[in-house]
Amino acid sequence: QVQLVESGGGLVQAGGLLRLFCAASGRIFSSYPMAWFRQAPGKEREFVGVSWSGGGTYYGDSVKGRFTISRNNAKNTVYLQMNSLKPEDTAVYYCAVRTRGYSNSWSTVREYDYWGQGTQVTVSS
Repeated sequence: QVQLVESGGGLVQAGGLLRLFCAASGRIFSSYPMAWFRQAPGKEREFVGVSWSGGGTYYGDSVKGRFTISRNNAKNTVYLQMNSLKPEDTAVYYCAVRTRGYSNSWSTVREYDYWGQGTQVTVSS
């Protein structure tokens, strides 16, 4: 059974930083792309970024230059380092994995097969 478990969320002041963790189990994820999304109340789930198995990354425009995704394949873990946080970054953050191979739409929710339960990030002004 595939499981993704996020952690590391919390309350932080604007300008601060947080590091989120996503631990995967049930399958070896080293060869799969792993992504982060977020969802604020009343809004659609938004793409944050994706990490490919080869080490490349791709980010959404709203977080580019502030957020960094990294992964430790030996630990089946992906990280989201969030710097210079803004109140508009407040959301539930989810990690997701795609196990079906190549996609031409990495920022789309439906392209991912498994999701974690999410972790709340709140940025105060």
